[in-house]
Amino acid sequence: MDVSVTLWVLTVVGLAALIAVDFFIGRKPHDVSIKEAGIWTVVWIVLAVLFGLGLLVFSGGQPAGEFFAGFITEKSLSVDNLFVFVLIMAKFAVPSQYQQRVLLVGVLIALVLRAIFIAAGAAILSSFAWVFYIFGAFLIYTAWKLIQEARADESEEEYEENKLLKAAEKRFGVADRYHGTKLWIEQNGKRVMTPMLVVMLAIGTTDVLFALDSIPAIFGLTQDPYIVFTANAFALMGLRQLYFLIGGLLKKLVHLSYGLSVILGFIGVKLVLHALHESGVHVPEISIPVSLGVICAVLAVTTVTSLIASKKQAAAEAEAEAEQKKVEGAEKDSIEA
Repeated sequence: MDVSVTLWVLTVVGLAALIAVDFFIGRKPHDVSIKEAGIWTVVWIVLAVLFGLGLLVFSGGQPAGEFFAGFITEKSLSVDNLFVFVLIMAKFAVPSQYQQRVLLVGVLIALVLRAIFIAAGAAILSSFAWVFYIFGAFLIYTAWKLIQEARADESEEEYEENKLLKAAEKRFGVADRYHGTKLWIEQNGKRVMTPMLVVMLAIGTTDVLFALDSIPAIFGLTQDPYIVFTANAFALMGLRQLYFLIGGLLKKLVHLSYGLSVILGFIGVKLVLHALHESGVHVPEISIPVSLGVICAVLAVTTVTSLIASKKQAAAEAEAEAEQKKVEGAEKDSIEA
């Protein structure tokens, strides 16, 4: 796409306006209801669809297809982020009424950092086509690593602060409790961070780790920086509401890691084929419609099989609990006799 500076400015201003509206509506700390989360999740998805349709009308099917493929991929990868967000919230014992503010600011930090990543990635790819090989190999490796982690079934995970966060805490100090939505307070004559600011930084900087695979993944679907940025923006800005909407459902998506590994592996292969094609090797390239179809199919199958597996597991646990109660009842009757 030939995107003018004016369009870039209008897009950023439009996104900023939407974020401002979102912030204004949720400015008062409160517990987010399922209804509120559901409405805003639908709103952000509808806005993303309207944006994609706008690309279809004004730029054609190719950019629109790339946007939808990128948006769905980023959205599915961002769901995996929610597992870590849950751990971070638990680690810092964030009061429920403050969680929506933490996620909003944390996601904004993540969006700014991703924009930097996207600009750097676009500049590198435009100058060095061989980087596609690195991106492709990295995604295939990440896919294999995801499968290994899923098979390990590490149920007890704990969030560990990154070095940047630890350095900030050591440099500025941290208050011993939350002070509403304040980010800084005066304590013993010294200006220190509140836990609210720390957890916001934790959310934002942790997302950078996820960007290491999600950014190469979307560059495997499109090399247009404008589409990469807007797909990331729409995927991330709906993440806060999604956290509250499917927080309880996350544990039921037991096959999500397998699905994401298939998607990353598929895009990794697509990148390698594209790199070979750019090098003059006659190899088939995977089209955007095929990519979009594979991504949607994998996510659909993953969701269905996850829910079936969770249902069977719940039934097995209920049966085991009933059997245990039966045994305990029999032992009690025997003692009384």
